[in-house]
Amino acid sequence: MAAPGRVVLLACGCFNPITNMHLRLFELARDHLEKTGLYKVIEGIISPAHNKYGKKGLVPSTDRIAMAQLALSTSDWVRVDSWESEQKGWLETAVVARHLKRQVQNKYGSVMDSETDGPSRKRRKTQHNVNNIDENAGSSTTVASGDVQLKLLCGADLLESFAVPNLWRDEHIKELVSDFGLVVISRAGSNPEKFIYESDVLSKYKNNIHLVTEWIQNEISATKIRRSLRRKESIRYLVPDPVINYINEHQLYQPETETS
Repeated sequence: MAAPGRVVLLACGCFNPITNMHLRLFELARDHLEKTGLYKVIEGIISPAHNKYGKKGLVPSTDRIAMAQLALSTSDWVRVDSWESEQKGWLETAVVARHLKRQVQNKYGSVMDSETDGPSRKRRKTQHNVNNIDENAGSSTTVASGDVQLKLLCGADLLESFAVPNLWRDEHIKELVSDFGLVVISRAGSNPEKFIYESDVLSKYKNNIHLVTEWIQNEISATKIRRSLRRKESIRYLVPDPVINYINEHQLYQPETETS
């Protein structure tokens, strides 16, 4: 019997602030994948968005990263990666996924890594981009037996956002579902199966989309947390205590500064 394929789970987003539900997504995804007997989840990565993402009420990435690190202080398998937030500007999810895919394959071992054919593109080097990653070229890494797979962990709302006009590039949607794969945690009232059925691209690669149902419904969201903070309401047991202490100490999400 073949050994389970190694998987790293990647969650991208604002994490403004990180909540217990964000952490819970990783546990649900790992349980689901490992119960199939086909996968062994070896690491989880949280990649907070760049400050220039442009969302109202977004606190600096240094604060969001610090809060995420505090929230994960008791985790022995999920970590924070700051590369995305340290670039010159906002990056699309597919670009971040390509970078981290190569990072984890270098870390855990990869069999093959081939570049795409086609016109050359400008490459940008930074101290965090030591592998000379082409942030614009498509991903063509060949996944062979023993390679580590990077899968995007998300909620059903992200899956449904693929249908929002001009929000995602078509080629990026295809790349994320075909070259990486999705692990989608459903929320109350969502119907990811129907959405996949109605999308030609998602239907084509549906075997690379893992749907996980959260039977213990939990509607914690960062938006609701910020609303509670604006109203001076308790967020205890919704957000890790060290994160709450950080928010209070640095006076984040105050009524006079928080706009959404």
